[in-house]
Amino acid sequence: MQLVTFERHNEAQGDRSLERERSGASALGFDSLEPVNLGTRRLGVLIQIDPEDDAVVDLNRALAVKLAGNDAGAPEAEADSLLPPDMQTFLRHLPASLEAAHTAHAFALEALSRYDGPDVRRAGAVVPRRSVRLCAPLPRPGKIIGVARNYALHASEQGQRKPPQEPVLFLKATSAVIGPEDEIQIPEATHDVDYEGELAAVIGATAREVPAAEALTHVAGYCIANDVSARDFQNVRGQRFIGKSCDTFAPLGPALVTRDEIQDPQDLAIRTTVSGEVLQSGRTKEMLFPVAEIVAFASRLMTLEPGDVLLTGTPAGVGQARKPPRWLRDGDVVEVEIEKLGRLRNYVRERR
Repeated sequence: MQLVTFERHNEAQGDRSLERERSGASALGFDSLEPVNLGTRRLGVLIQIDPEDDAVVDLNRALAVKLAGNDAGAPEAEADSLLPPDMQTFLRHLPASLEAAHTAHAFALEALSRYDGPDVRRAGAVVPRRSVRLCAPLPRPGKIIGVARNYALHASEQGQRKPPQEPVLFLKATSAVIGPEDEIQIPEATHDVDYEGELAAVIGATAREVPAAEALTHVAGYCIANDVSARDFQNVRGQRFIGKSCDTFAPLGPALVTRDEIQDPQDLAIRTTVSGEVLQSGRTKEMLFPVAEIVAFASRLMTLEPGDVLLTGTPAGVGQARKPPRWLRDGDVVEVEIEKLGRLRNYVRERR
C-alpha cells in the first residue's frame, strides 16, 4: 500500500455538499458527515482509476462513509478511533490501523467499480490527484538517524581506506523535512550543497535491543529520502549536524510503501538525477550494513519508536566527489528514484 500524507488545496468534489448521491446516498446518512477542511493534513492512498485519472483515497473519510452506510451512530468519530488521519498516530496504532486502512481502501475501490455503489467521489472519500498537495509521508518524524558511508564505493570516493566495523550513525533535525512538492532552499550561508539519494526505513513498532534477525518486523515501510548536505559546514568546518540539518535538507516521499510490498529491501535499484543527468546509480544490496543490521545496532543504544526514520546511506556519485564538484544550484531539479517506491522530485532554489 502506498500511504501518503496530503492536503486538499482546491475545492475537491464533495467537500461543500454531501446531500446527494447518485444511488440514494442521503439514505445512507452521508449528509450527516462534516465537510473536510481545505489545508488539513490527511492520510491517503494513491490510486490510478484509469491511465488519465489519478486519484487519492482519503482513508479516514472512506472508512467514515462505509460506517455511515452501515448505520453507525457516529461514523466520523468511530473512523477516527480506528484509523487516525495523521501518519504519526497511525504508526503508533499498528497493526490495527493498517487493517482499517486496508478496509477503507478496498471499500473505495469496490465503490468505484460498481455502477450502483456509493458515490465516494461526492462524499469526498476519493479526490482527484490534481486537487491535493502531497506532503512528506511523515511531516515531522520522531527522530531522523543517518548512516555515514554505507556503500563501499561512496566510502572510497570520500577518502575512506577501509570499511568501518559498525554503522557510523548521525542525527539529522526533523525540522529539515519537506515533501515531494516542496523546494530545497539553499541558505545564503552555504555554497557547497550536495545531494544524497537514499532508501529510508520508517519504524512502526518500538525497537529496543532487537536482534538483526527480528529487526525488519519493527519496520512499518520504506520511502525515498534525499540527505541534502552543506559540505562546507559538514566537512571543512566540522559541523556535521548543522550541515545536515538546514531547513528543507530532508526531502521524504512520495509515499510510505508498507513493508508487505517490499519483499527484500536489499534488492532495490536506486538512482539520482540532477537536472536530467544521472549522477548516482546503484542497488541497495551494495550496502555495507543492511537495513536489519542498522536497526539492530541503533536499538542497542537508543529506543527506536514508531515514526522514527532511518536513512540508510547513499551510493557513489555525490557532487563533492566529482571533478569539478557538482554542487546544487538555483534552478536544479533533483530526482531520486527507488525501485517499487517511486520518484522523489524537488526543485532547488537559492534563499534570498
